Amino acid sequence: MLRANAHHGTIPRFKRNLLLRDFQPSAGCSAATMGRAALDFMVFGEAYFQRLRNVIGQVLELRHLPAINMRCKVGGGFVMLLPHGKELHFDADEVEHVKEYDVEQDIYGVPDYLGGMHALLLNESATLFRRRYYNNGAHAGYVFYTNDPDLSEEDEKRLKHQIAGSKGVGNFRSLFVNIPGGSDKAIQIIPVGDIATKDEFERVKNITRNDVIAAWRMNPALAGVMPENAAGFGDIEKIDRVYTNNEIRPIQQLFLQINSRLPKGRAVGWTNGKAQAR
Repeated sequence: MLRANAHHGTIPRFKRNLLLRDFQPSAGCSAATMGRAALDFMVFGEAYFQRLRNVIGQVLELRHLPAINMRCKVGGGFVMLLPHGKELHFDADEVEHVKEYDVEQDIYGVPDYLGGMHALLLNESATLFRRRYYNNGAHAGYVFYTNDPDLSEEDEKRLKHQIAGSKGVGNFRSLFVNIPGGSDKAIQIIPVGDIATKDEFERVKNITRNDVIAAWRMNPALAGVMPENAAGFGDIEKIDRVYTNNEIRPIQQLFLQINSRLPKGRAVGWTNGKAQAR
């Protein structure tokens, strides 16, 4: 569902970018490898690395394994699901599993944003409804009401033909009607679409957007939300610094656990003053 909502799709990549901003690549873990694993961690709450060893068993490099295809085996170890029903099996010491702790189970990591899924789906439904509303011409719908006896049958047929042809690309065409001797209300245009639907749409979009951002624990200033007042969201550098300290650096600590099995010069680290690469 990453593509169901603009914020839900971009926030995990933004958090991945923050994690990579101070990352120090090494011979054991490249920036590309950490970038893929970090995105997996943001989306799935877990990431997998394969330990590539030399002939004497030393770990030389970490290779990213896509979390969406990885499963934990009942008897220990891991398996990767491949196309056409094939499987690739790994021993327990071949894979490094970085995961968020879940209070209900300790097998897989679980992301924190799951509580915002209903808001995400409501946001998507509101957008799809509005698209269909415009595509079928409902936003330009009206009742063309006439009650003048001076309107001939031929004129009625012409009006019906013009109205029927106003759908689709030309639904904003104008009509000219002249009824000699007709009353001031001989023809009335009565809109069908409720003007309140626009406000309702905005309320749904704004409320669900805020819920999605809250589920990701993302500051609106960093999520691309336009401020609704002149004051804005405050000092963006302070917001970035506080968010990085409270959200990104704890994630770095989770990834640093893989260094216990990597030799010197091949460990991962960040240049934030607290976690340096060896």
